[in-house]
Amino acid sequence: MPLFEIAFQGKVRAGVTQEQARARIGQLFQVGGQQLDVLFSGRRVVIKQGLDETAAEKYRQAIERAGALCSIDPMDAGPASDSAPVETPAQPATAASVTPAAPRSGGASVEPRDAYMAAFKDVEAPDFDIAPVGSDIQDEYDAFTPLPIDLSALSLAPPGADLDELKRSSDARVPNTDHLKLQD
Repeated sequence: MPLFEIAFQGKVRAGVTQEQARARIGQLFQVGGQQLDVLFSGRRVVIKQGLDETAAEKYRQAIERAGALCSIDPMDAGPASDSAPVETPAQPATAASVTPAAPRSGGASVEPRDAYMAAFKDVEAPDFDIAPVGSDIQDEYDAFTPLPIDLSALSLAPPGADLDELKRSSDARVPNTDHLKLQD
């Protein structure tokens, strides 16, 4: 049984603006911002792979209802267009499964483990060293400034004191039961 992949190159249907298609595709795949920029960059992005023909057609129809155009390509053959090869995810279409056609330049490409980590895929973080043992990590200390709060009405209980709620003195009236008798 042949398997297919859904590829997207940022093309939109006639009569649909780029902004409308971006918004609808973002809702469809629950992605936003940076992932949408990758999808609509013009590069070939594989959205889903390993589908049978029926499932691939359902994806195509959903994407076209959102206002965009995609292609269904057989997995054993090369891509339909003459574009660069693409990394293809084996996960369902989530934020983590939208992968660009080429890895970032300037280092190793890291695949995110889930949709949350996909948001940090293209973040360039500086290299931080570990401070030597005993070094002061904070550069400057701010002088202590007391807050202008009046605490004179508060007091502390002595050590060992019972901090439970104070017992109320109750003048409970005990009813007179002298007139009552028990009978067999």
